Amino acid sequence: MAVKIRLARHGAKKRPYYRVVVADSRAPRDGRIIEEVGRYNPMTAPKTINLDLEKIADWQSKGAQLTDAVAALVKAANEGDRDRRQEVQEAARQRGRGR
Repeated sequence: MAVKIRLARHGAKKRPYYRVVVADSRAPRDGRIIEEVGRYNPMTAPKTINLDLEKIADWQSKGAQLTDAVAALVKAANEGDRDRRQEVQEAARQRGRGR
């Protein structure tokens, strides 16, 4: 069974949001899924990306393939986490200087 981590479209017409799901590659886009591992809402400002990166890594270790769209979301989520860590470290440095 070829397993993919891909987007499943939900929402109303012209108001999409997506679930990041693990599914058999032969299943329909919005059909049977194995597990939901995240959500993506492109309609909010800024775009909302909620991913369980541990589950995604676990599925990848089992042989699941990321689609191009999900790979881009994972990359953006990783960069966002790195940016948040840098902001926290910078704030800590600023507090240390103020003493």
